[in-house]
Amino acid sequence: MPERVLVTGGAGYLGSVLCEHLLDAGYQVTAIDNLMFGQESLFHLCARPAFDFIRGDVRDEALMKKAILNADVILPLAAIVGAPACDRDPILTDAVNVGAIRTLLKYRSPKQLIVFPVTNSGYGTKSGDVFCTEETPLEPISQYGRTKMQAEAEVLATPNALTFRLATVFGLSPRLRIDLLVNHFVYTAVNDGYIVIFEKDFKRNFIHIRDVADAFLHAIKNRDRMVGKAYNAGLDAANISKAELAMKIKEHVPRFFVHFSEVGQDPDKRNYIVSNQRLREAGFEAKRSLDDGIKELIKGYRLLRRPYGNV
Repeated sequence: MPERVLVTGGAGYLGSVLCEHLLDAGYQVTAIDNLMFGQESLFHLCARPAFDFIRGDVRDEALMKKAILNADVILPLAAIVGAPACDRDPILTDAVNVGAIRTLLKYRSPKQLIVFPVTNSGYGTKSGDVFCTEETPLEPISQYGRTKMQAEAEVLATPNALTFRLATVFGLSPRLRIDLLVNHFVYTAVNDGYIVIFEKDFKRNFIHIRDVADAFLHAIKNRDRMVGKAYNAGLDAANISKAELAMKIKEHVPRFFVHFSEVGQDPDKRNYIVSNQRLREAGFEAKRSLDDGIKELIKGYRLLRRPYGNV
């Protein structure tokens, strides 16, 4: 009998892609989401017999106790994501990013595998010159980073669990996000034709959304040798600065005008490069390049009939 996978936040940016990958790999999938953005991102899966959907909130303890009961694998994606969203509602952020994870841990069995995505923004500002490994001290600079690192520590303190410290994700999804850096830069190139960049030399790591989904599948299949650890998940060839990213996009959108400003600050102070060696040694390596993602995004933005908000 196929394993049963519970995906919280299943209608979100990552969840709507991950659910499809899980179904294609032969798993039975139940997604939970409160549809707070009114998204219809799972319509394309409703014809699949192995897919089910529960409309509900991960803060609902009774609902989660019942939903967790039938799962072999739990993928807790539901979260308030990104520093601006977390700063707008700190109480909600704590309740979803930490409180809901504690509820999940309260009711899950040690036999149930948890693969939990967090953020590599927990590494903080750093210098941009030294590779951050999973042993690098965590110095989150936002409530988003702090809540995800706190939840990660509690998850890893339990048996049969592992975490992915995700690089900045890019690529198209049925639940599109424009606020992510690559997605935003390409959208701006296609629709505005120009961008002003502050602190152009600040670096970070990137990963395609479908590589993230494949990493989850790899972890489920290789749980016995991966549990108990955190894994950086990013594309080794994509430890680059904002300036380098903008100029790469310009290769695909030649009319894109890029201005580097010496006056002003970016509210996102992350500046680091990341080693993904531990995940590579566990048998998984991200494959989809930035160029692949940029071309994909350009095609996708042609399908938008109106300007798209940064949500």
